[in-house]
Amino acid sequence: MKNFILSILFLHILFYGVSQSNMKPDTRLTAAMNKLRFMEGQWKGNGWIQFGPQKNTFVQTEDIRFKVNGTVLQIEGLGVDAKNTSQVIHEAFALISYDQAGDRYLMRAIRGNGNYVDAETRLLEDGAFEWKFKSPQAGEIRYTIRLVNSQWVEKGEINRDGANWIQFFEMTLNKIN
Repeated sequence: MKNFILSILFLHILFYGVSQSNMKPDTRLTAAMNKLRFMEGQWKGNGWIQFGPQKNTFVQTEDIRFKVNGTVLQIEGLGVDAKNTSQVIHEAFALISYDQAGDRYLMRAIRGNGNYVDAETRLLEDGAFEWKFKSPQAGEIRYTIRLVNSQWVEKGEINRDGANWIQFFEMTLNKIN
């Protein structure tokens, strides 16, 4: 029994020592995640969303932080009605990481109702970040995030017929921290 406990203790020390020495992420992973640094920080601003004839305005905050030694980007968003700021219109949480084997970003976005999407993502040539997914009810939905004059500008578009994109969402945020 004593030898068994010593063996377990040895393996634990060996594993712990090895795992701690490999805490530095691969340089390719770090380089990919650093391309998203423009999103980091706390943001606040206004936006609008329109499904059907009614256009709703909102006040949006985004809290975006790198986690797990810079390998994961955590996004927390909260949108409240611009006329009644106690009414939450949108609440979301997302994680973005980089899949080195697939050479692509991975994103899981979770809405306030608990539903989630695993979005297709890509960094556009102009540095913008695009994420999109298919909705059985609505068609294809995409969001594009750009830094324009130090402001976060995000546009949402929908494609129901496979050819035409129609804008239904926009928000402009300023960095507050």
